[in-house]
Amino acid sequence: MSQDQISTLFRDHFAGRHVVVTGAAGGIGLGIARAFASCGATVRVADLCGAVLDVAEDLRSEGLAVTAEQLDVTDDPSVRAFFRRVGEDFGGLDVLVSNAGVIEIERLEDTTTEGFERVLRVNTLAQFIAAREAAPLLRRAGGGSIINAASAQARHGFIYTPGYAASKFGVLGLTQSLAKELAADGIRVNAYCPGIVVTDMWAYNDRRWGSLLGGYEPGELVAEWIDKIPLGRAATREDVANLVLFLASDAAGCITGQAVNVDGGMEMN
Repeated sequence: MSQDQISTLFRDHFAGRHVVVTGAAGGIGLGIARAFASCGATVRVADLCGAVLDVAEDLRSEGLAVTAEQLDVTDDPSVRAFFRRVGEDFGGLDVLVSNAGVIEIERLEDTTTEGFERVLRVNTLAQFIAAREAAPLLRRAGGGSIINAASAQARHGFIYTPGYAASKFGVLGLTQSLAKELAADGIRVNAYCPGIVVTDMWAYNDRRWGSLLGGYEPGELVAEWIDKIPLGRAATREDVANLVLFLASDAAGCITGQAVNVDGGMEMN
């Protein structure tokens, strides 16, 4: 099914709805923002990287309803002010996608406390802050959906990424706890677990893991891992975006507290 067909399939669900996507200056976040906007949603994207402003301008040039703010998702006052502006502009909120994330790949003795904490703050704490500030807006809209970025590393930790693995396991606990608390308000909370995805982050992952594990030229390690994936390919950001669209849609109305793999069968639990 083409992306145009996907957009047509979900258009009735998202026309007129309001969506926030964090970590949307590129990669998976950009794919998610584009998918929602292509389905008629009004989307506000946020990212620490100033390039998110250019991304939004490019999407608007395509006729999509996208606005952007530069935002540190770990800064409590800034996030509170961001969602206050969302409420003023949108009136409410239908979908929050907490996609912002970072990874650090280092041997244990080279992993600093500051680096470990930074990964936890961006990948886990920021999702808590965003959910807390978004919840009143979702209630105002009569309910909605929070969708958090987890990872294959929420299923099992990879080598040399203690902070990232811990942060993504934390996302699953956060998602389940929020799903139980917010269900009475008609707010569903789920997570998506990508494996290998064709993005700049995975190009970095390949180089860094390949260097630490030794003997790999750029591209060789990821190619070796992809060969072991049952479907025989890496995921694309569109694959992830399509799952997020489904989880946010009325078609997933009885799904909450779940973490769904989108990895070609890389993980099966």
